[in-house]
Amino acid sequence: MKDTIIYKNDLIRIEIENSEIPWLKIFTQKSYKEFSECPKETKQQIWNTLDLIEKEMLSYFSPEKINIASFGNYVPHVHFHIMARFKEDSYFPEPMWGKKQRDSDLELSSFEVFFDKIKDQLK
Repeated sequence: MKDTIIYKNDLIRIEIENSEIPWLKIFTQKSYKEFSECPKETKQQIWNTLDLIEKEMLSYFSPEKINIASFGNYVPHVHFHIMARFKEDSYFPEPMWGKKQRDSDLELSSFEVFFDKIKDQLK
């Protein structure tokens, strides 16, 4: 993967988290510590983008579950993680930063094609 940023505008950017599962992160472009500090327009952009990514992940990958998280303890900058989870992934049902449960041999559809679909819809 060459570029980890797949989309950006004045309000948000979407980055790829390198992982065995489809995992994107939405960051605010301006530095806000808490979601409640974000202007209404930024909040709406985040929610619309979360909705789009979740629906595309469900349609394209058919995961067991979508996980969405926001907890900027290491990086106190508003951002959301969106992950497609599978019973066969290395950590399921634990979070991806939890205790590894097994070695995984997931065979998923192309992440690059998925990222391109997201980019096309956000143009």
